[in-house]
Amino acid sequence: MSVEAFLYETLPEGRVRCGTCCHRCELGLGQEGFCRTRRNEAGRLYTLVWGKVAGLSANPIEKKPFYHFYPGTKALTMGTWSCNFTCPWCQNCAISKVPPPPGNAVLEPAEFIRLALEKGCAGTSFSFNEPTLLLEYACAVFPLARERGLYNTYVTNGYMTPEALELLCRAGLDAMNVDIKGDADAVRRWCGAEVGRVWENASKAKREGVHVELTTLVIPGVNDREEAWREIAGRIVAELGPETPWHVTRYHPAYKFHHPRYVPPTPTAVLEQAREAGLAEGLQFVYLGNLPGHPAQNTYCPGCAAVLIERDLFTVTANYLVAGNRCPGCGREIPLRGGSTSSPC
Repeated sequence: MSVEAFLYETLPEGRVRCGTCCHRCELGLGQEGFCRTRRNEAGRLYTLVWGKVAGLSANPIEKKPFYHFYPGTKALTMGTWSCNFTCPWCQNCAISKVPPPPGNAVLEPAEFIRLALEKGCAGTSFSFNEPTLLLEYACAVFPLARERGLYNTYVTNGYMTPEALELLCRAGLDAMNVDIKGDADAVRRWCGAEVGRVWENASKAKREGVHVELTTLVIPGVNDREEAWREIAGRIVAELGPETPWHVTRYHPAYKFHHPRYVPPTPTAVLEQAREAGLAEGLQFVYLGNLPGHPAQNTYCPGCAAVLIERDLFTVTANYLVAGNRCPGCGREIPLRGGSTSSPC
């Protein structure tokens, strides 16, 4: 299905400049962008992935991860092909490092919503690969979801243009989990991007009323230094607020980092050190991910340290919050959207 891209400008001699992500690729006739999902056809830019499904499943919202957004619910999650980053450790390389296949089979937005309701989902999510590449499709799905009382989420590297983010917000984006992959040098070297743009988008999204959580995949030899953790945590406090959840997650060898002799899985002790660094910088909620059974999966009250939400990997097993998302011990209000007061959830 051929769908014209929302964001591009025409240039002399049939060239176009894409405005979907911060690479802002300039394309000659017949050329594709860095992400391989946009093509210049006769001086117009078209998306090659509108409605094309590489992965579709009903996932717990905690898997995104979102821990302060409608806990215990499910979101129908879709991903397509390719990416606009070059991360050599990609955990979803089977689809993110592959260009979109030929063919016109698509999942229509109305069918996406029907499936979400059929599977008992409370919302939608675009994830697996980089969802910025599904901009046009997401903007078709989000209003339909809102009409049926569903929320809309993105799990993203945050490298969309400000114009793209504005379109998503207007269409009905409710929450973003933004991947902060490291400091400026690490992101430039390994991902081919400027991390400052990611921070700008996270801040802009929060100003627009979007719920924001952040994730850092800790990779040995890439971003496993206390200096980097403190820089990230300090910036979260300063630009997004100390109540913003930060997920520090365990890396497993994948893609070009697949050989464990060279880049082994992140040691638990390293993740615990990163969490302590985040808390020391003033963050109230720092979670450890990909560590089943670890107590840092749970939500604790920043005031009295009471356990508020217990989790077993991606499952909420108990929710002790009382009306108004308050701690039952000290009464402190916990910044959490769409909370539940049932136990277990």
